[in-house]
Amino acid sequence: MQRIPCVLMRGGTSKGPVFLAWDLPVAVEERDELLLNLMGSGHELEIDGIGGGSPQTSKVAIVSPSLHADADVDYLFVQVMVAERRVDTAPNCGNMLCAVGPFAVEQGLVKATGDSTLVRIRNLNTGTFVNSEVHTPSGLVSYEGDTAIDGVPGTAAPVKLTFLDAAGSKTGKLFPTGNTQDVIDGVPVTCIDMAMPMMLIEAAHLGKRGNETPAQLDADSEFLKRLESLRLQAGLAMGLGDVSQKVIPKPVLVSRPFADGTLSVRYFMPHNCHRALAITGSIGLATACVTPGSVVAAMLDLADEPRLQQVRIEHPSGGIDVVLSYTGENADTIRASVVRTARRLFSGFVYAPASQRLAG
Repeated sequence: MQRIPCVLMRGGTSKGPVFLAWDLPVAVEERDELLLNLMGSGHELEIDGIGGGSPQTSKVAIVSPSLHADADVDYLFVQVMVAERRVDTAPNCGNMLCAVGPFAVEQGLVKATGDSTLVRIRNLNTGTFVNSEVHTPSGLVSYEGDTAIDGVPGTAAPVKLTFLDAAGSKTGKLFPTGNTQDVIDGVPVTCIDMAMPMMLIEAAHLGKRGNETPAQLDADSEFLKRLESLRLQAGLAMGLGDVSQKVIPKPVLVSRPFADGTLSVRYFMPHNCHRALAITGSIGLATACVTPGSVVAAMLDLADEPRLQQVRIEHPSGGIDVVLSYTGENADTIRASVVRTARRLFSGFVYAPASQRLAG
């Protein structure tokens, strides 16, 4: 067996190992095969690896110093499938992104600058940039604090993420089809690419209330089949090609709020309902709220409302707040910020079969 340096971290409502890029193989196929073995992919419990048996806990972050003038570190996200031996590096993950800033400071990639340290991150999956503000009292990363986020017990230090150029993350366009609303198989949808390509559908159009539990939605095979059919067609319409083996676009059910939020959502990854909500998904959903003509704006009847400064999105574990700002000459560029938390769980070595060759 060979051992590989590793830090297991919780980022937002996700969890997974974080690696320095130079500790993994350079060749993509070799790297991916190694990650499949490390995580235990191909078994529903990932029993022979460190994956958690759920899409939310079968994620990997790979971090390295950045050569780009606008970034301190580069971050590659790898979604490792649980039951099938396959990885996907097409999307970003905003929850694991929460862990990148603290990791970069603790690994010496970024020097702490007082009580708060700015870490400029380039996401290699999408080519977009995110600023992460890390809590560093006395020049050291602290994970302890009073910030609570739904979907995670207890409190921790805040990590503020600001997405700088999230529009068109994979397709080059905020609305890849050229429309704020399309009709697929008689169902109105909004295909949006803001931090994450998504297909937004009002829950009622698929016979749902919008407050079903993830378990209830995952158990409805006919509904899932219908949702996947719409997703595949949306992928073609968005210029993503055949997405049957991709995790984008993500399908999202939207509905009016059931509590004190702006809207309620059920976010799919894409074949299982998220127990909370992806950070990247929240960015696109908040943007759809303030875009006239989107299925979300139409559902909420926001046409006559001033541009929102904050959107609260209800999800199965509670809610998440997204702060919006408008920049540019005509205030037509949207930037979104969220506050999350992270935690370093353990650091050490993870072991892999000796047949896996490492980069020299």
